[in-house]
Amino acid sequence: MGSATHTSDAATVPPIVLGIESSCDETAVALVRGDRVIIAQAIASQDAEHAPYGGVVPEIAARAHTERLAPMIAAVMGQAGLTLDDVDAIAATAGPGLIGGVMVGLVSAKALAMAADKPLLAINHLEGHALSPRLADSALAFPYLLLLVSGGHCQILAVDGVGQYRRLATTIDDALGEAFDKTAKLLRLGYPGGPAVERLALQGNPKAVPLPRPLKGSAEPHFSFAGLKSAVLRAVDSAAHSPADIAASFQAAAVECLIDRLDHALKRAGPFPALVVAGGVAANQTVRAALEGFANRHAMQFTAPPLALCTDNAAMIAWAGCERLAAEGWTADGDFTGDPLDLVARPRWPLDASAEAVRGAGAKG
Repeated sequence: MGSATHTSDAATVPPIVLGIESSCDETAVALVRGDRVIIAQAIASQDAEHAPYGGVVPEIAARAHTERLAPMIAAVMGQAGLTLDDVDAIAATAGPGLIGGVMVGLVSAKALAMAADKPLLAINHLEGHALSPRLADSALAFPYLLLLVSGGHCQILAVDGVGQYRRLATTIDDALGEAFDKTAKLLRLGYPGGPAVERLALQGNPKAVPLPRPLKGSAEPHFSFAGLKSAVLRAVDSAAHSPADIAASFQAAAVECLIDRLDHALKRAGPFPALVVAGGVAANQTVRAALEGFANRHAMQFTAPPLALCTDNAAMIAWAGCERLAAEGWTADGDFTGDPLDLVARPRWPLDASAEAVRGAGAKG
């Protein structure tokens, strides 16, 4: 693979990274500079395509990525007034995610890297989320305690540095974002479900419906949301409660589980100077408020990315590429080869490969 070049001869010039994200149902492209400047970005939602099915259909998602990605790359480059000659590296999500979508983005990045003789950076989607708060907050230093909550993942990790992650907890069944989406589907709120549940919960009583708090108080460090989903189904079928009360009670139960598991992790592996939340569920204001209160009680700095960086986006992928370049000593006049072009997309890619397998879905990382 060719080495990175830059039009400036100053070794300290920050790199410019083109990022591509296509792991689920958001097609995204961004140009980010190493001094935390988002030069240009674009995100194309697929909500309309998946709404009739109440969830993401992998084949539809992959087709949409194929149709949209090339025009979006051209549009972002045009918006920035740059060409590939001005870019120092091409970063793309290489996993985990829906394998068809991941392959679309990764193959596109490989083609660009080969055509322009630029380094390819294969980025773990979860690392994009884990490092995204540092894109928005220059004062956030390693280490920090990370709660990663999205549609596919619910984990607590110690983030010690770029590429240095210790998994302290994971879900043994469903992720919290998936539980939000399932609750929305049961309440016929449409897709995407998480924001719809949050809006409806504002109108309900969070104490109205007696729902379980799975694993709360357990010596086991992990999460579980399957039982909570089943309890929501029973509450809906009983017709004894309003949809707003069910939504509010579900959200309250989920938040209690998060706080309890964070408390467990902090007692086992703490202290940490900062608590960071990332992932799509981090956009939920009730979740944010509870986490900020937890951080305050434990004298921790609390950091959450701007809402635009919570859901899947390419700026976080490009920024993860910038972080990697910095960690590996990149300079504008140096030689950096990046990742091999024959690497393969990965549907599963744990941040902490050494973490012990747990029962249930958590065994997948």
